[in-house]
Amino acid sequence: MVLTLGGTISMTGDSGGVVSRLGGADLLAGLAGRADPGRVQVRDLRAVPSADLSFSDILDVAGAARAAVADGACGVVVVQGTDTLEETAFLAGLIWDRPEPLVLTGAMRNPTLASPDGPANLLAAIQVAAAAPARGRGALVVLGDEIHAARHVRKSHSTSTGAFTSPDLGPVGRVTEGIPRFTANVPGLPPLTGISRDRLAAVRVALYTVTLDDDGVLLPGLAATHHGLVVAGFGVGHVPGALAPVLGDLAAVMPVVLATRAGAGPVLASTYGSPGSERDLRARGLIGAGLLHPYKARVLLRLLLAAGAGREQSAAAFAELG
Repeated sequence: MVLTLGGTISMTGDSGGVVSRLGGADLLAGLAGRADPGRVQVRDLRAVPSADLSFSDILDVAGAARAAVADGACGVVVVQGTDTLEETAFLAGLIWDRPEPLVLTGAMRNPTLASPDGPANLLAAIQVAAAAPARGRGALVVLGDEIHAARHVRKSHSTSTGAFTSPDLGPVGRVTEGIPRFTANVPGLPPLTGISRDRLAAVRVALYTVTLDDDGVLLPGLAATHHGLVVAGFGVGHVPGALAPVLGDLAAVMPVVLATRAGAGPVLASTYGSPGSERDLRARGLIGAGLLHPYKARVLLRLLLAAGAGREQSAAAFAELG
């Protein structure tokens, strides 16, 4: 089953700019007979830029994917824009509770350009979703014939066709001559349960990126408007010393997760001891994100809070999944 949400892969246009106009049937037709139409079904869910997708949309995608596998599909492909793909893939992986592959893909070059990558990406994603070795691996992201685990993948370039990378791991496999070959064994994430849609809509989680000479003036007011906070700190998890007590005060009233803005590598726990260091911040109640980058840490924290988790349960989840 191919579920479509729009995005660059489906965009056409003129001098006024490209917009989503191609449906799933159009995308499959562009594969020029390389995908057996008797084995691939299509359902168009939405046609929007991925910047307009919501957590609720991805819950709907997961529901449609579950229905498809219950009806006999051996795997599901989700086609969307790439802007939020690293977040939606991780979110989908956290709620996907079936062994069948859930494969997300898109395109960096739209169909009006001379060498669009959408058809090749869609074909490779279908081949992965149909492959028995992909079972039990949870949500996967396939672009440029590379297979990435949703837990690790990032969009690391704004325009390159090689934009999707997994800095802490690398691809878990590749599609070669139409055959998916896995080179790393990364199992799917344990699915989170007990998530209320109403509670998810009500939960607000902020993301604050620390910068040079940061005065933190935006931080104190978050306690009145948000239920959780992710801090993207320097390096291995550092902030200016003056921000440490402010973050400690917030951690006393809501879960505050400490991630790194570096783009790769983990947050440490006990190496540095100066004010604002990771050791100091953890002593003040901040939760380490491990290898989860800030955007994914925010996804996980919002789901946890929507499921009713408190600070201790959130800390345990980050210890396991980070």
